Formats: sequence, C-alpha cells, structure tokens
Amino acid sequence: MARCTAPHRGHRTASGRANCPACGGRGGYSSYSSPYSSYRSNYGSGSLSSGSIRNKKASWSSPTSSVYYTSAEIRTLTPVRENVEKRAVIPDLRDVFLCHAWDDRKDSAKELHDLLEENGVSVWFSEKDVLLGSSLLREIDKGLANSRVGIVLVTPNFINRVRNEGIADKELSALLARDLLVPIVHYTTFEKLREVSPLLGSRSGLDTNEEPMKKVALKLAELVKVEEEII
Repeated sequence: MARCTAPHRGHRTASGRANCPACGGRGGYSSYSSPYSSYRSNYGSGSLSSGSIRNKKASWSSPTSSVYYTSAEIRTLTPVRENVEKRAVIPDLRDVFLCHAWDDRKDSAKELHDLLEENGVSVWFSEKDVLLGSSLLREIDKGLANSRVGIVLVTPNFINRVRNEGIADKELSALLARDLLVPIVHYTTFEKLREVSPLLGSRSGLDTNEEPMKKVALKLAELVKVEEEII
C-alpha cells in the first residue's frame, strides 16, 4: 500500500497532496495522523486557517530578523509595542509578566519562561519570584506593576482555573485592566477561551497551533526589546 509523504502534519498545498502516492486525487489531509491531529482539525483556529500568510516584518524587528508575521498579528501587537515603548522610560521593569495556570508551572509555562529568557527577556514567573510564605496575591500585584507587558498562557488548565475562579482569574482581571496584554493559546483555542472570558477571548494573540512555542517566544522577545535610542 502506498504511504503518505506527509503523515504527521498533512499536506499544506494542493500540489503536495496531488503528488502524494497515497493521497493524490483525494481532498483533505492524509488519513494517517499524529496524536494531536484530531485536536488540530477540530479546534485549530490560528490566523493561517483564515487564509493569512506570515510574510511581513514588524516595524520593531531588527533588519537581520528572520521572524515573519501575518497582517493580523501586526495589527494585534502594534498597540502593545507602542505601550512597551512608552513604558521603556520607567526604570527597573521586567519585560514580561507571565500569567499561567498553576498546573502548567512545571511544563508549558516553564517551557515558555525558559525560551523567553534564552532570548534575553526578563520574566516575572511565580515559580521563582514568589518566596515561600509570601502572599501570592500581593506578589502578583507587585509583579504586574513592575512589568512592561503581560502574557497570558491560555491552556486547557488555564481555562479550567478561570472557570472555577482560581488565582489565574484574579491575575487575568488585573491584566485586563491594562492595555498591555498578549494572549497565547496553547493546546486550546480562542473559541474555548471566549466561553469563559469573552473579554480576553475577543483579543487577538499568538497561537501555538500555527507556530511552535519557540517561534512564539521569538516574536515576544522582539515585541519587548527596546533599543537605546527609543529610551
């Protein structure tokens, strides 16, 4: 039996599908799929699914940057970038406040934190910034006040926490009061987010269904990096 030439991610172009010995002449993706294929087909909602193409450079990108954006991402991130530049004059701010579900602190949130720090981003992260015995809510308030931008890592765990009015919900309320917020959906969708937080879900952001976490971290690093002449 002929095997699909793109068994894990499916064919991204009609010509690739047509030239595949297993899928040629058939519509849709290969019947052989990865463990997450049903999730991606049923729930994926990133900008590529709406026909957008990542072929634009951001005005804040360096000339040597290899990172490209969709038009929607540029529109979403531009107001945040403008606020980042305004706050650059405030001394001793962290670049990013990372809001996440407690359940994600040792895996997806830690992964994003580490990737950001590898790219030179200073991150407020509860795992390292809340000392034993400290008031979590008080430390969160301080972290929010002393960060240039907030990132919300939206996972199934995060959605459950917000639904049950956990700490993540309190962080989210404080972040929504500031226009310095970038939601990152990870293994879930903006549609699912809107079910528990219509206000946050109405905002555009970045989506790891469309790009790996490593690329998302690069975009965030570009977003918060401010050159000396701006300051």
